Amino acid sequence: MASTREIVTKAVLGKGKRTFSTTNSVTPEVAPSTILGCWVINHTFSGHKNKDRIEISGSYDVNIWYSCFDDTKTEVVRDSNTYREVVNIKRKEDSDVTNEEIIVRSLKQPSCIKAEIVDGKIVYTIEKELGIELVGDTKVKIAYDEEEDPWDDLIDDNDFDVAEKQIDEEVKENYL
Repeated sequence: MASTREIVTKAVLGKGKRTFSTTNSVTPEVAPSTILGCWVINHTFSGHKNKDRIEISGSYDVNIWYSCFDDTKTEVVRDSNTYREVVNIKRKEDSDVTNEEIIVRSLKQPSCIKAEIVDGKIVYTIEKELGIELVGDTKVKIAYDEEEDPWDDLIDDNDFDVAEKQIDEEVKENYL
């Protein structure tokens, strides 16, 4: 006879991803001639719930390598950035959960998609993609059978030898 039980387990109640882009500028000490490269490092972030929205706070450092003095020397300018992104997550189900957990993952690390020199400043655009999961306790109903499954007979290797010997003894070669 089948009965049901309720199991409380953690489950993903909502999830989504979003691409963010931010444009910043930095004024180097030495006037730039050409931008040679841009790297984003030390990306850290965390998320928390604020009413019905998810707030993601993070920071990263940007190193921009550029030439100066009419492309005869190179310099690196460093810029630290912080950000705060607010997103809405659609729930997969309507549940009254109080102990929700926010999991934020970097699906695409921040990278520079554009850098240019404007009036002696370096203006750069950083793009990143974040995945957000809302995890909480939920109830799952399962059906279970109260009757126990029958036990299987276990056969030892020695039992195979005995069975093989028994077959050899019982086989009649002159059967036909």
